[in-house]
Amino acid sequence: MAAFQVYIKQPEWISLSSQYLLSIWHYMKDRIKKLISNKYSLVIVFAIFALFAGIQSLTLGPKMFSGSDKEYNNYNNYTIFEKSFHHLKDKQDLYMLYPDEHWDLYKYTPTFSAFFGFFAFFPDWIGLNLWNFLNAFILLLAVYYLPRLDNFEKGLILSIILIELMTCMQNEQSNALIAGLLVLSFGMLENKNYLFATFCIVFSGFIKLFGIVGFALFLFYPHKSKLLLYTAFWAILLFMIPCLYVDFNQYIFLLNSYVEMLLNDHSASYGYSVMGCLNSWFHIANYNSIIVLTGIIIFLFPLIRVKAYNIYTFKFLTLTSILIWIVIFNHKAESPTFIIAMTGVSLWFVGSEKNKVNIALFVFAFILTSLSPTDIFPEYLREEFVKPYTLKAFPCIVIWLKIIYDMIRLNKDRMGIFY
Repeated sequence: MAAFQVYIKQPEWISLSSQYLLSIWHYMKDRIKKLISNKYSLVIVFAIFALFAGIQSLTLGPKMFSGSDKEYNNYNNYTIFEKSFHHLKDKQDLYMLYPDEHWDLYKYTPTFSAFFGFFAFFPDWIGLNLWNFLNAFILLLAVYYLPRLDNFEKGLILSIILIELMTCMQNEQSNALIAGLLVLSFGMLENKNYLFATFCIVFSGFIKLFGIVGFALFLFYPHKSKLLLYTAFWAILLFMIPCLYVDFNQYIFLLNSYVEMLLNDHSASYGYSVMGCLNSWFHIANYNSIIVLTGIIIFLFPLIRVKAYNIYTFKFLTLTSILIWIVIFNHKAESPTFIIAMTGVSLWFVGSEKNKVNIALFVFAFILTSLSPTDIFPEYLREEFVKPYTLKAFPCIVIWLKIIYDMIRLNKDRMGIFY
């Protein structure tokens, strides 16, 4: 029996349309790549985002917090930071409630209060915008300072974290600054600028204590005695800065008050974290210390591979692990905290092999972690699933475990950043 084939000639207009659409696609792809690769374009984008966040906070009307019958301004976190400087120089307790001024406690070090004196010098409409610019541009500078990445890869990292950066700045938080300091410390260590690398890590620890996890990076670099000496120098200097405003007895009082506040802050709170997932999924409660200890052991386990310390990819993966770890094992982690974790995720993704698993994990994180709090994401899914089940943190937890796995299996035959 003869076989017959029927050929249907494609209309010429369909063929021309397909070619036209394909040419448009390639043109747009090239333009987007050029835009992302252009560092000056991203500087402008970051400046616009920082300015918009500041203007939005300043122009929105007053708001009320749950449990309060008083209205506060829409940039309450900035007010907490700014007022802490005045409380410091007025010899007041930094770690008590001031309901007539702002909502919630100040939870940072006396050094950070003294540092914020620079912003407190200006009226709020200037100080707030300067604070947002500092957060945005330290992070931008840190990414561009990274070695072994071209401008497109750096631009892609910065593009990925824009949504989380905006969330952080809209809440006037310090998390983008901490992410930037930790990433910048890695770049400076790689470039043997040990003096300022140690400053970045020490200063991040004086903002929020979890910044000290960045000291794990010291394992990979020579001149340990020099690193320790520089660390001691910066620690003493930053520790003594509040003494410009208070005497010794008042400073001791503030430190005791700070420690007491931290101890009391370890309440039954789970946040967007490993503890939050375990509590919301399996009703596991009151095991925060055990979970954090387990997280420390898993974090340290790949670091027993001393022979891998000279492999750049191993060091780079450790940086990404640090950035994600300090968020997913923080029982107080909130949505604005995830600029730190998503910086780690974006660094990992850009530096990783683009296989199906890694791409799927990244898309998973971008949708659930970055997009879920936005209006792009369906409200029903956000309110009924993402928030109750702590799904914002879950992709970052999975990616962190994948990073640990990659660090364990990394070998000398895969020494480039793209593994």
